[in-house]
Amino acid sequence: MEAIQFQRIAKALSDPRRFEILEVIAGGSEMCCGAVVERFPVAQATVSHHLKELTDAGLIETRQEGQFKILRARPEILAEYIAQLQRRIGVRVAQPRKSGAKRRASKV
Repeated sequence: MEAIQFQRIAKALSDPRRFEILEVIAGGSEMCCGAVVERFPVAQATVSHHLKELTDAGLIETRQEGQFKILRARPEILAEYIAQLQRRIGVRVAQPRKSGAKRRASKV
């Protein structure tokens, strides 16, 4: 991932409303732009701005279907961003314990 895309993703995810919009889109396989607008109490122009930022960052993609724009999240880009973030700051995510290990520890 190039540095500019990494920065665009960080900027896109830093806005709480934009993050919510991404969550809604990622919650399904695809979503019409109008459906996203209906979910949020902000102007259509504001939603369009947020969608443009998410698209520019590579976190969502759009396709035209007749007069409708269809949105789809790109989880592979988010996964790549997370992996690069972990490398950049040197953080490793601990693997969750297996449930059997928890049970043994709680019996002691």
